[in-house]
Amino acid sequence: MKIDAHHHLWNPSRGDYDWMPMDNETLARSYAPSDLAPHLRTHGIDATVLVQAAATIHETEYMLGLADATPFVAGVVGWVNFENPSDVETLNRLSRHPKFKGVRPMIQDIPDDDWMLRDDVQWGFRAVSDLDLTFDALGFPRHLANFLTILKRYPDMRVVVDHCMKPQIRDHSEASFRFWADGMTRIATETKACCKFSALVTEASSDWTVEHLRPYADHVIKVFGPSRVMWGSDWPVCRLAASYQDWHAAAEALTENLNADQRAEIFGGTAARFYRIGG
Repeated sequence: MKIDAHHHLWNPSRGDYDWMPMDNETLARSYAPSDLAPHLRTHGIDATVLVQAAATIHETEYMLGLADATPFVAGVVGWVNFENPSDVETLNRLSRHPKFKGVRPMIQDIPDDDWMLRDDVQWGFRAVSDLDLTFDALGFPRHLANFLTILKRYPDMRVVVDHCMKPQIRDHSEASFRFWADGMTRIATETKACCKFSALVTEASSDWTVEHLRPYADHVIKVFGPSRVMWGSDWPVCRLAASYQDWHAAAEALTENLNADQRAEIFGGTAARFYRIGG
């Protein structure tokens, strides 16, 4: 089974995509399952994971409705308010939906880098772990140390690092690469987390090439291993830097040195196990 482990669908008129620049013609438009379906057919993708893009319960309910009506959407990663302990009831309710897989707090957008260490949000991590749900870790390299703390504090929580933790490829330097690489190595070797092989193109400069991305892809695949790496399109956000086809082709080029079984893990097997899709 081939899986796109990370994409979005949205309708800006819903009004809760606070991060979205409404003057951006690429982002500020509706994206429906029918817009994504041709790309999936072209690349032989059997199933997808739909990931939250708004910090509201309402968007999670919207996505579950889309998933109910869309056979290829095999899983939904939603959102609950970690600052509201009563949302544990909502999380319990959502967990009973067959396509609800877990949550993603929008940590990259929270001004306080230490937010995830606050005592008042720990119930959320405990609940995700206790309910055996997944946790998508969304952040930047500066969040790596705190994520490592959380992952070690909740060792049974099923975690995937989103977007390779967004290395700043466009501002590449030996120092910045080493800081990111060392942090990713610690998460790979000291925890059971997986990693999403996604969004590298949007962290690179507009004239990116496969070779600009290669050191980052090589490092992730080396330290996590193919059985803990999953490919995601990050569509339609990827359209800021590349078409679905271009990013998929780049990912294939970046994994061409692997054998067929290893590529099958990255392009489906890892996501199927992590998100419990199929079989």
